[in-house]
Amino acid sequence: MNGYQSTLLGRTEVAEHTMAFQFEKPKGFVFKPGQYIDLTVSDSQPGPSNELTHTFSIASPPFDEEILVTTRMRNTVFKQALSTLPIGSGARIEGPMGSFSLHNNTARPAVFLAGGIGIAPFLSMVSHATAEKLRHPIVLFYANRYLEDAAFIDALWKLERANPRFRFVPTLTRMTDDSGAWKGKTGHIRAEMLSTQVGIVRGPIYYIAGPPTMVAATRRTLSEVGVDEDDIRTEEFAGY
Repeated sequence: MNGYQSTLLGRTEVAEHTMAFQFEKPKGFVFKPGQYIDLTVSDSQPGPSNELTHTFSIASPPFDEEILVTTRMRNTVFKQALSTLPIGSGARIEGPMGSFSLHNNTARPAVFLAGGIGIAPFLSMVSHATAEKLRHPIVLFYANRYLEDAAFIDALWKLERANPRFRFVPTLTRMTDDSGAWKGKTGHIRAEMLSTQVGIVRGPIYYIAGPPTMVAATRRTLSEVGVDEDDIRTEEFAGY
């Protein structure tokens, strides 16, 4: 596995209790959209320094000069260290790893199913597909509890406007249809929602990324409606 030295360039709040961190992209670091890295930083606690490592999907596309990772900010030792890491501090990146990447056959549409912070690999994939004018038809379903939880939603709307082959379908699981604050879809990603949005699309490959319970439930839904297991690809985000 390749190891690279990097530097923390910045941090941004991208949703409620959700931060994105920008790291310098090391020279020679090449990845495919959808891949992940192991990120190692030093804690900021008094006493001897300890190295802490966490796995992140890369949220930025390969053409960016920075590596973007994002996470829900929970009270863990690693996330506390990352949130207080001074800008300009060093970090170590190992990777890239994983095969959760867009298939090559442009005749087969891609259906992306994201839960919460599972949006990270899809943001990279859609940004890349848009910039490279890839011919894959892509539909992205993006489930969050509330609008405040939906990281990168404005960027995804912008990508939909820029890419005629990309359709964005966000849904909020704890909003109601009669709530005046939200005009989009509500509820979890279920068979009924999929059928109304991709019913006319034949032969897609499905990609699921999110918390383990969401990934398992969505995989069951796809299996129950007859999607072949070979056409389902998954990435679990435990502890995010």
